Amino acid sequence: MSQPTPPRLVVMDVDSTLITQEVVELLAAHAGSRDEVADITERAMRGELDFTESLRARVATLAGLPVSVLDAVLAEVVVTPGAVELLAEVDRRGWHVGVVSGGFAEVVQPLAARLGIPRTHANVLEVEHGALTGRVAGEVVDRAVKARQLRAWAAELGVPMDRTVAIGDGANDLDMIAAAGYGIAFNAKPVVRAQADAAVDDRLDAVLTLPPFAD
Repeated sequence: MSQPTPPRLVVMDVDSTLITQEVVELLAAHAGSRDEVADITERAMRGELDFTESLRARVATLAGLPVSVLDAVLAEVVVTPGAVELLAEVDRRGWHVGVVSGGFAEVVQPLAARLGIPRTHANVLEVEHGALTGRVAGEVVDRAVKARQLRAWAAELGVPMDRTVAIGDGANDLDMIAAAGYGIAFNAKPVVRAQADAAVDDRLDAVLTLPPFAD
């Protein structure tokens, strides 16, 4: 009698992958720095800027925003078309899922809870006296950290690396896309498309047509 196929682990980026926006830009809109931040984000995603440096520069523009703005931004988040369907199919198969984000845990965690995603790893915004300081607390979630988290979850769950799937759109996702058994570029920058095993656009559930999901 054949053994059942072991489950896969699917790990996704959040900004511009699981959701259609960049959360740092939504926050920046409240701080009056959206255009400046959007330009830095675009350059970082193309791989023209060091991600950690670019994140610190973007977060610095948020200094003084009240923490209540995080709830407002969470309400503005738009989930990518096809994301709910993809998550439902992954759940139906009994596979594991997680999100790793260069965005912020204060938005990622409640969003993930709403979508039934049990594993999250994201940056934490430093807060003092009820306002953002313009700094990130602790380690920045850069491309190396994303790949490390993918490996850590796979080890914890007993999933072989060749049964992992990574989905992302920007240069900060390149290491996890390379580390995964199958890396998918979604609505991605050319540098990511060039290094992924496959590229899909528009709807996130389009990944269901790709080889890892043919189990």
